[in-house]
Amino acid sequence: MSTTETNEHKALREAVSALGKRHGRTYDRAQLWSEAAKLGYLGVNLPEEYGGGGGGISELSIVLEELGAAGCPLLMMVVSPAICGTVIARFGTEPQKQTWLPALADGTRTMAFGITEPDAGSNSHRITTTARKDGTDWLLTGRKVFISGVDLADATLIVGRTEDSRTGRLKPCLFIVPRDAPGFTRRQIDMELQAAEKQFELTLDDVRLPADALVGDEDAGLLQLFAGLNPERIMTAAFAIGMGRYALARAIEYARDRTVWDAPIGAHQAIAHPLAQAHIDLELARLMMQKAAYLYDTGDDVGAGEAANMAKYAAGEACVRAVDQSVHTLGGNGLTREFGLASLITAARVARIAPVSREMILNYVSHQTLGLPKSY
Repeated sequence: MSTTETNEHKALREAVSALGKRHGRTYDRAQLWSEAAKLGYLGVNLPEEYGGGGGGISELSIVLEELGAAGCPLLMMVVSPAICGTVIARFGTEPQKQTWLPALADGTRTMAFGITEPDAGSNSHRITTTARKDGTDWLLTGRKVFISGVDLADATLIVGRTEDSRTGRLKPCLFIVPRDAPGFTRRQIDMELQAAEKQFELTLDDVRLPADALVGDEDAGLLQLFAGLNPERIMTAAFAIGMGRYALARAIEYARDRTVWDAPIGAHQAIAHPLAQAHIDLELARLMMQKAAYLYDTGDDVGAGEAANMAKYAAGEACVRAVDQSVHTLGGNGLTREFGLASLITAARVARIAPVSREMILNYVSHQTLGLPKSY
């Protein structure tokens, strides 16, 4: 793995940055989504034979990071092309690929992802949404919570569990649930965080699905699930790094220009050093994100799992520190709407919490990487 970007990646970064800057912090989500789709950015990771760019998560993470650095991140990129598009591209049937991948790539259709449940939290092994056979159909029952963008999505890729006929144990499976499926209802969650993408609680009351709603092999289980979760962590890292870069750029600009005594405040080490540290932290997080994306794109799912968790952890921590220091650098101005930083205080915390908490990542590293015993 090279630690420097290719010329193609640099060109992609510059092009997306230019698009982001044209839209800026007051962007219209629908307009930006449409333009990004027309330029081929939404499907850059999807196979060329289905209308995508033929790249990988490496390229898609560049797109999201640069849009975030311009102040206009598209959260649904984490969900629609990264999670759902990747899972369908790797494990979907040919009809599923033909139906969904070209539409996800050109932005005409979007897909949400439903895994989190009220009582399971970040523990995917405690999911209680279940699917049972009824003839050739499936009946899906359960609840999901904090599901992003369901109102915008044409369907939701739902993580449920089916019973293994050999062992009787429940195993994870993924189902494509159309937004208008009978028994599939949503309730918007009242969030303090103001974002273009809303959060929903979902109820599935014996939702009847045809046999071809099941994605991939019924027995693939965790392999298919983590094929979506590793890109989710990588893309969340990109989201956080872009947000941190945006905040830091505003603070640097302010510190260069703001003069209270005889020199700009950025000349004082008490201001300069914390900003320098924030920059270092973001760059280190980006290196781990790039490693995770490289491992995933080259087919090393085990190595990518470890690196994706580390990248998400590092990026979330770096983002929170960068935003906090940036707001602090601006003082009272950092809380005004004019500078567009105050809203990031809450948004930055999301990168620590979702899609998996930093504590669960530390559990993963301590158990899987260090070989320490579990406490639960």
